[in-house]
Amino acid sequence: KAKSQKKKEREKAEELLLGMWELGQTEAKFREAGGGTCFYREKGEAGVSLQGHTAPYKTVSARAAVPSTVLRLPAMAFQGVFEKYPETLVRVVQIIMVRLQRVTFLALHNYLGLTTELFNPVSAFGAFAAGPQPRESERHRQSDRGGSRAMASGPVLKRSHSSPLPSVHKDTLDERGKAQEGDRAPLPHPSDHAACLLLKSKKSVVLAETPPAVFHLPDSDSEDTIPSRKTDAILGAAKKDLLTLMKLDDPSLLDNRVTLLHVPGGTVVSRQGDQDVNILFVVSGLLHVYQRKIDSEEDTCLFVTRPGEMVGQLAVLTGEPLIFTIRANRDCSFLSISKAHFYDIMRRQPAVVLSVAHSVVKRVSSFVRQIDFALDWMEVEAGRAIYRQGDTSDCTYIVLSGRLRAVIRKDDGKKRLAGEYGRGDLIGVVEALTHQARATTVHAVRDSELAKLPAGALTSIKRRYPQVVTRLIHLLGEKILGSLQQGSATGHQFGLHAVGSKWDSGNPASNLSTVAVMPASEDVPLTAFALELKHALSAIGPILLLTSDNIKQRLGTAALDSLHEYRLSSWLGQQEDVHRIVLYQADSTLTPWTQRCIRQADCILIVGLGEQEPTVGELERMLERSAVRAQKQLVLLHREDGPAPARTVDWLNMRSWCSGHLHLCCPRRIFSRRSLPKLVELYERVCQRPPDRHSDFSRLARVLTGNAIALVLGGGGARGCAQVGIIRALAESGIPVDMVGGTSIGAFMGALYAEERNYSQMRIRAKQWAEGMTSMVKTVLDLTYPVTSVFSGAGFNSGIYSVFKDRQIEDLWIPAFAITTDISASAMRVHTDGSLWRYVRASMSLSGYMPPLCDPKDGHLLMDGGYINNLPADVARSMGAKVVIAIDVGSQDETDLTNYGDALSGWWLLWKRWNPLATKVKVLNMAEIQTRLAYVCCVRQLEMVRNSDYCEYLRPPIDNYGTLDFGKFDEICEVGYQHGRTVFDIWGRSGVLEKMLQDRQGTSKMKVLTCPNASFTDLAEIVSRIEPAKVAAVDDESDYQTEYEEELLDGPRDAYADFQSAPADADPGSTSVSCPDTQGPWAELALRAPPCRPLGLPAA
Repeated sequence: KAKSQKKKEREKAEELLLGMWELGQTEAKFREAGGGTCFYREKGEAGVSLQGHTAPYKTVSARAAVPSTVLRLPAMAFQGVFEKYPETLVRVVQIIMVRLQRVTFLALHNYLGLTTELFNPVSAFGAFAAGPQPRESERHRQSDRGGSRAMASGPVLKRSHSSPLPSVHKDTLDERGKAQEGDRAPLPHPSDHAACLLLKSKKSVVLAETPPAVFHLPDSDSEDTIPSRKTDAILGAAKKDLLTLMKLDDPSLLDNRVTLLHVPGGTVVSRQGDQDVNILFVVSGLLHVYQRKIDSEEDTCLFVTRPGEMVGQLAVLTGEPLIFTIRANRDCSFLSISKAHFYDIMRRQPAVVLSVAHSVVKRVSSFVRQIDFALDWMEVEAGRAIYRQGDTSDCTYIVLSGRLRAVIRKDDGKKRLAGEYGRGDLIGVVEALTHQARATTVHAVRDSELAKLPAGALTSIKRRYPQVVTRLIHLLGEKILGSLQQGSATGHQFGLHAVGSKWDSGNPASNLSTVAVMPASEDVPLTAFALELKHALSAIGPILLLTSDNIKQRLGTAALDSLHEYRLSSWLGQQEDVHRIVLYQADSTLTPWTQRCIRQADCILIVGLGEQEPTVGELERMLERSAVRAQKQLVLLHREDGPAPARTVDWLNMRSWCSGHLHLCCPRRIFSRRSLPKLVELYERVCQRPPDRHSDFSRLARVLTGNAIALVLGGGGARGCAQVGIIRALAESGIPVDMVGGTSIGAFMGALYAEERNYSQMRIRAKQWAEGMTSMVKTVLDLTYPVTSVFSGAGFNSGIYSVFKDRQIEDLWIPAFAITTDISASAMRVHTDGSLWRYVRASMSLSGYMPPLCDPKDGHLLMDGGYINNLPADVARSMGAKVVIAIDVGSQDETDLTNYGDALSGWWLLWKRWNPLATKVKVLNMAEIQTRLAYVCCVRQLEMVRNSDYCEYLRPPIDNYGTLDFGKFDEICEVGYQHGRTVFDIWGRSGVLEKMLQDRQGTSKMKVLTCPNASFTDLAEIVSRIEPAKVAAVDDESDYQTEYEEELLDGPRDAYADFQSAPADADPGSTSVSCPDTQGPWAELALRAPPCRPLGLPAA
């Protein structure tokens, strides 16, 4: 605390206030920059500054709140470095563009609901300094004639440097109005025209009657026609304009790299989320840019790209998916430069990225450039706190990647989990909006990337765009509604999860995205285990298994080098968006890949062999010393024909860092000794069949994804024999059970099922115990002087011990728990470890009949759990179950009692009972009153469980049987079986079973702007890499998802070809240009700027 206080004092000693000038010349403070803080304008005028121009700060000011020392770095100071090292310039520009797309647009669009406010409807170029567009009259003559015929017969596109850009604001608004009227209709699918748009034949169509046509120079003069000559003139004039706009020194840079396309009205050129994007330069017509509204299926028109303007360049610069849809509402002609060709141009003239980035900046609204000052892009290491409980609420955080955990410290000093947050969630927004102190402590579970939005900036945004308040109300409303539906006791109250977020407040494992598996010893068949788990998880959703070998094969041998770590991190984060679970298989030793697995994991599975002696491996010792906060689970593998689990407590006592454990009975193929190729081949055949939902691996898969199904058995004496029959019906209906819990007789039956996992053996053992309960000799011998209870409990203890022996709860195949009432602490106890027979006996200790059992751990007195929670479905829910099947066999209380007035005479009751002619009355005796008082809490809990949305409640018709009718075991069991068959048959027909077995995220997963083949591009590597030897042109018809091969053994990989958009060669006699592979090893390595060292540049 003292260090923290000194740090705050140092920061306060130097403080700058960052303000924004709004309409009416009022200054609004939206950020405070303390000591050691960098503030800069990453996008506002960066492009202008680096190109040698200066621009004043028009709407943003910074002033010293106290005497401060500021280091000012002018952009011109970097020019010498950038000229000497062009790859540095390219990397800086790309970082600026990535921040614009990943941080600024994410915060303003996804969470504040802003769309059209982010862009200028008219590009802010003023007069078209970069190169003019055709005159208005010429454009109309071309577009009015329409189609490729109009392009062929229209006048030649002329250049006029003095022609200003026409006023298009009114046209843009008209187009927006028309567009939004038709927005409710779905956009045409791009596949109708994509094949023509991306023609890859080496000899192009000169003029096509059916759109879209691809115009190229003819192969020979003999084929030169009048339409082709005019097309050549249009192409030549447009290329000159493009040269000027992109500030290219060498006109030959565009040779064979530009395609002239014509599309008819209604064509979708590129769709939101596309990865393979081209830079489009409009020649004639208009390209409308749309974006999907948040929480809506409608699209809104952001802006219109007019002749002389570019679109799509942001996605090309960042290598990330397109954030909007590009559509031609009317016939349109434009030049297209593929990613591969732009990267080729950039290698020869790296400064081109400045011109292209500048065009992006000028399209962005001044509002976005202002907010960019306030937004921070920060990285937090695993274990580091974001803020602590009681801190001042001065900002809101958005999780870009990683995982955070919120914890509340209660008045008694105990900590309680308040929530866990993943990619896309908002943190601390409630306190920031209400100006309250932080209610929780939030720290990083693993390395995480965050966007930080100061409270002042949020206030300024709300003042300027009031519709943001509506969006925030919507988010808060969803939060409150979710808390009401799930119960106030389980909810975290100070974070907002994104729409469709994976987090479920009652389920700690509900939003796991990454799982690492690591061996406890070298003998563990980890590869087979990972493949088996992947097969089981495939029934739930798309799964990706990553190992060090396939990472090197897919991304290159240098992918794990520390130099490329930041790019690998971003690529791995992208995989979380497109896969339900990403499995990381660690190496058997502490390699860089093993360290990466640990840092990326939301949950770490430590896999051991149950038949071996309990030991702790080297990897685990390292894990214990690290600051990793991810939850850790112990998984013990057992052979099908091997002994039952034992000595689990020894494994767990060595691993205090493990939060749980599971026993898996493995098929023989896991322990078979096969080479890696043979093993992979085996599992390719295995994956052709659906996984067995009753297998232990399927249970592990459901637990990891928050889809576990729990069976909860209530107390009720001999009526609990019906639970045996219902378990038989469950198995016949194909309903798996991943967790078992119960109270009283339910704890006994649940422990039997968790130990056996087999109905037949469970029934045999349950019946033997029930027959022992009917023995009058044992009952009489157990009688004692009734000071505490009628029976001593010795005979009852021996009966339960004979069933379970010395088995521990940790040794059960299925995770199980038992409920008892702790009368020493007046609290409910949930037992998940320890002596099985003792806690089952404690859960069955009815007051007056059996003495309380002394807990061997702390000496507390334990009684029947039915007094506090007779049907603990809520406990199963809190332990991770998505669905709880609750079987109630408790006695039904008589509610139709006699109203005897204000006083009651015992003599009158005696007369009513003995007189055969008197009217019978229903009045409770003292014992019944005491019993009902004891069960008051239990009855209220039962009503809450029955009305919950996660519980499937069953009550078989067993009211005619008494609490001690154990002699009717077969009869009661059959009643339960018949009732279970009937209920489960109804569930099957009504869709309840199907819903129960579905992934909880099947319908609510958030739509992310990614595609399965998402690839990321490092522009700096393209600029700095060694030119590979010339190779034959890539076959234009080949699929871009090809095998990755190294062209140079020791040199950098050639990683940037784009097969999808490879244009046709103009001249068959010319040297063919090899298109690098965008899906190659380094293309999939994501750019990830180190947020702690921001590289944005201030305006000059």
